[in-house]
Amino acid sequence: MICEEIEEQETSGGWEEGDTTDGWEEEDVGEPEIGDGGDGGGVVLHGVPWGERALSIAREALKQFGDNVKLFSFKTTPRGYVYVRLDKLLNEYGCPSMEELESYSQEYKKRLDEVGALGEVPENLALEVSSPGAERLLKLPDDLLRFIDMPMRVSYVEDVDSKCCEKEGVFNLETIEAESESCVWKLANVKENRDPASKGRPLTRKQRDWRLKLPFSRHRRAPP
Repeated sequence: MICEEIEEQETSGGWEEGDTTDGWEEEDVGEPEIGDGGDGGGVVLHGVPWGERALSIAREALKQFGDNVKLFSFKTTPRGYVYVRLDKLLNEYGCPSMEELESYSQEYKKRLDEVGALGEVPENLALEVSSPGAERLLKLPDDLLRFIDMPMRVSYVEDVDSKCCEKEGVFNLETIEAESESCVWKLANVKENRDPASKGRPLTRKQRDWRLKLPFSRHRRAPP
């Protein structure tokens, strides 16, 4: 159960370290899924024998930032590529600065090279460090309160037992009802929800009063 950010973010891009003999390997950029090691968060090692060691070093290198920056996702590939996404907890969009990404990348690469010389991981691993993009997925309900002020593109089904099509809307979270395990959404005041003929006017009274109550189980996708 996930949510997706739709507002423009001050994304920090990425920082690359390391050389390979056949050029940079493009990371898979399909639709994100929870736990995919990319915008869906989580850890994916693809069975490489050195993956756990590289992951532990990645976590050690984070200590320079205290508790403000966390590992959002981590992925290794059999060809010797390491992808790291960092989440800055006190940033509105969760994005570390370019300076922070560069600092982390250099520290992590230095540590990888040190253990690589000892044979604990392959030498000359290629490293990419970045922040989650606008397509980052949020877990329901844990991540929602953090991004409660942001419009979210929510994919859902109105009846989980039916074969009805998945629907999608741009909403703001109004409340989380813990007892019923439900979210109450309202229309976000964004261009997509306004009448194209209204020439920039805000939502109508009817639109402002509209609410959608959805059990967690009926959410299919919901990024900030």
